Amino acid sequence: MTIVIIVVLALIVLGVLIFIGIRNSMIGARTRVDEAWSGIDVQLKRRHDLVPNLVETVKGYAAHEREVFEKATKARAEAMSARGVGETAQAEQKLSGALTDLRAVAENYPQLRATENFQQLSRNLSELEDEIQASRRIYNSNVQSYNTKIQVFPNSVIANQGGFEAREFFEIEDAGEREPVAVSFDK
Repeated sequence: MTIVIIVVLALIVLGVLIFIGIRNSMIGARTRVDEAWSGIDVQLKRRHDLVPNLVETVKGYAAHEREVFEKATKARAEAMSARGVGETAQAEQKLSGALTDLRAVAENYPQLRATENFQQLSRNLSELEDEIQASRRIYNSNVQSYNTKIQVFPNSVIANQGGFEAREFFEIEDAGEREPVAVSFDK
């Protein structure tokens, strides 16, 4: 009789340990997703800080292109106020389009492209775009891992009880906009 009690207690302890291990691994995966989103957020804030300098530099050469400058400024404001992955992705897509329009304006002004300030800003923007893409890949990889972890059995039972919800990927919705933003002011 004591052996049966020991075996039952051992199974209960084993079940509790498995539960704790699974729950802790889901918490770790969720934390990695949050950390990866933080990395994207940092890069996007750097991008938002660079946009006004770029707009002002181009504005000095192309004052009559007011609509392009307003579009870039408005897109930046929307991107800075966006909350959540989906809203941020949509706002950043608009900002990328506005930057593409700004680049098109700059291409019409060879003197502008030759200035050191403009060249530095364009290099910084290009580097930021690369860093945003890298951060997005890391984030999406962590989201994929986390979502898989909370959806497989028996983890799904624990996830449902613990309030673990699937996370959204950070993607650009329009298939035509999936190309990386090529910001080059050289012909």
